[in-house]
Amino acid sequence: MKRRAGAREKEAKKRKLLEELGETWLPYLTPKDAEFHQVWKTKYSKLLLKKADNIPKELHHVVQEAFVTLQKHDCFFQDLVRIKGKDFFTPVSRILIGNPGYTYKYLNTRLFTVPWPMDDFEIKYCHPELFTACKALIKLNDYLNIEAVQALQEQNLFETKETDDTAVTDREQDFAFIKGKGSLLEDQSTLHTPRNSCTSLKYRTSYNLTLLNYMDPLQMPYLKQEPYFGMGNMAVSWHHDENLVERSTVAVYNYSCEGSASDKVNEQDMEGRDPADWHVGLKVAWDIKTPGLAIPLHPGDCYFMLDDLNMTHQHCVLAGLQPRFSSTHRVAECSTGTLEYIFGQCEVALQNLQADSDSAALSLKSLEVQVVKEVEGIHNEVEFEWLRQFWFQGKRYMKCTGWWSEPMAKLEEFWKKMEFMTSLVLCEVGKDERTREQRNEIISCFFPLLTERQELRKEWAARCQCQLALSLPEEQKPKCHPFWKDDDSSMPLPYDLEEVIDNLQILLK
Repeated sequence: MKRRAGAREKEAKKRKLLEELGETWLPYLTPKDAEFHQVWKTKYSKLLLKKADNIPKELHHVVQEAFVTLQKHDCFFQDLVRIKGKDFFTPVSRILIGNPGYTYKYLNTRLFTVPWPMDDFEIKYCHPELFTACKALIKLNDYLNIEAVQALQEQNLFETKETDDTAVTDREQDFAFIKGKGSLLEDQSTLHTPRNSCTSLKYRTSYNLTLLNYMDPLQMPYLKQEPYFGMGNMAVSWHHDENLVERSTVAVYNYSCEGSASDKVNEQDMEGRDPADWHVGLKVAWDIKTPGLAIPLHPGDCYFMLDDLNMTHQHCVLAGLQPRFSSTHRVAECSTGTLEYIFGQCEVALQNLQADSDSAALSLKSLEVQVVKEVEGIHNEVEFEWLRQFWFQGKRYMKCTGWWSEPMAKLEEFWKKMEFMTSLVLCEVGKDERTREQRNEIISCFFPLLTERQELRKEWAARCQCQLALSLPEEQKPKCHPFWKDDDSSMPLPYDLEEVIDNLQILLK
């Protein structure tokens, strides 16, 4: 409900902004504009750009080779996402790589990491080249982590200065980073975390995954036009990055393939950005007074969105003419998004299931309202936040590694036990020895969860059969309910959910 309310609020703000604009464009600046650097300094000071020349050549080589390798092995996929009740393919193709067992959710879609090499984890890749590619990306991750920590330390130092001294240090020359006060809501960032806390800086820069992107603009039949400034073709619309640790830094490595000289537009004869080049666009969120920025991105450039920039500002990616890869390193908020977490939830739920020491017959330990409600809530979480999300994406993860096969099979077994636990609750509700009050109390607590389960099963079934899903190659087609096989007689489906809901409604009357 909170997510829907947030989406409605965002849509209302967008409509209001477009109404205020009418037929006019908001102003935006590029490096050729005289005011560009001053506006960057005063309104976008937490956006840092590190030029490719200041990044180790060996790192460029292995990272760019990794991109090409992943593309060669068909590891990039367009996501079939749901926006306002409709399904869409993302124009950008993606792959998530990161800590084993981690996930990242955006646009109601949970992506599962292709694990990069880490100690204490045995990861078998489908090809040695994929191991090399993932190893290169964790090397990039380590490098960006160090750079982000140092950038934040410098930012904190400059923000605490009481002088307007603008002397440039040797390290500042590595960056197209313009320092100074004046960012919208900048002072709010001091309220939450001690400025010089090393623990805080490490926490906000310890990237646990990277979302890799690829797009060839010339292969796209249609790209959205940027709606506020007239910046041209967008690869990614205006947004805040979702599901991140608060005030954590996002680091992006850009690799757009080199274009020919004929792609270039004569900048002297052109207003606005060069449409041949890729850019990152920035604007203050829902603000029509501050000019936006369009910052050109060249092969090997990195940019960092420091501190609360992702909260107070929005960014978009403006398409050039050449194919482009990027690696976007994030501190994902994973409190409910790891295997460790969901296995822990399953353990909590299954503690309410017991087996008779003599007959081995299964029964519930407790029918207390809060216990039943918690178990059925976990039941829904396992099914709709994990199993259906995973199988909706077909067999894509098998392109790189079979690492997820074992834990997902384990989750399926837990889910089957929870299905059986639901049937045990229903049996208890139907027993004659229960008073009407006792029965209604149990039904009232878990009836909303059963109703939600039925609605979500219908929604997922419809998504699996939608035209876009059916158009996918066979190995990418969603699997609607593969974790319950028709020929699986080990634990037959214990109840018909639609019939159960109808009967419970009658009992509650």
